[in-house]
Amino acid sequence: MNTMQLQEGIRDINLTYLMLAQQMIKEDKPAAIFRLGIGQDLVEVISNLTPPQVIKMAASNMLLCRFRFDENLLLNLVTDYSKDRMMSQAHAAILMSAQPVEEMA
Repeated sequence: MNTMQLQEGIRDINLTYLMLAQQMIKEDKPAAIFRLGIGQDLVEVISNLTPPQVIKMAASNMLLCRFRFDENLLLNLVTDYSKDRMMSQAHAAILMSAQPVEEMA
């Protein structure tokens, strides 16, 4: 994968993430805060972005979203395909709800 392909992939992920985040915030703000793992201030910024601003942000060469499964336990709970998959995912959601949300610096 060359640099141009990598940058195009990042742009596509960023654009998809921002559009999805705006839709989630529009439909259910408290659920979006939980699922996105972001604070109220950042929710307001994302929800107020205009389409040209979204496109400009998406063109960044850095991912705007981050992988939230920093702990091995959470990763194992989410990827567990045992018969108790629903219980594992519920347990992961409980553990993630105890994590602080990201705030703007």
